[in-house]
Amino acid sequence: MRITLHVNGVPRSAEAEPRVLLSDFLRGELGLPGTHVGCEHGVCGACTVLLDDRPVRSCLMLAATADGHHVTTVEGLAEEAALSPVQQAFGECHGLQCGFCTPGFLTTVTAFLEAHPKPTDEEILDAVSGNLCRCTGYQNIVKAVRRASELMES
Repeated sequence: MRITLHVNGVPRSAEAEPRVLLSDFLRGELGLPGTHVGCEHGVCGACTVLLDDRPVRSCLMLAATADGHHVTTVEGLAEEAALSPVQQAFGECHGLQCGFCTPGFLTTVTAFLEAHPKPTDEEILDAVSGNLCRCTGYQNIVKAVRRASELMES
């Protein structure tokens, strides 16, 4: 079947089997490798993308279900040649280490800060609780979210 999405602001279309997952469609058919597939059970959050500006686990969603929707992947977070405030803050605050979980955190935090521009630490921890990181211990991720909030404010 033919699936058409608006991916990172650009209409994209490709053929796919009806059973293809959105994560596999983005990576394999559209050539967007930034969406990482970790657990393939929706537990780790590495595959999180924004569907109509809301975070979803792309490893749990059929690509056909996203047909006609807007999808933002980690590749679409940068604004022209500049990093987004969330990407910049994660770099500044060392909110990433191995980088495997980073795309999921970046998309999750982007949506979260749009809805909660001045979050408390408790709200931040709750927002990122669905994303697993085995390297950072989350302290620098919380710092990064606070910093991104500051950058978005200015």
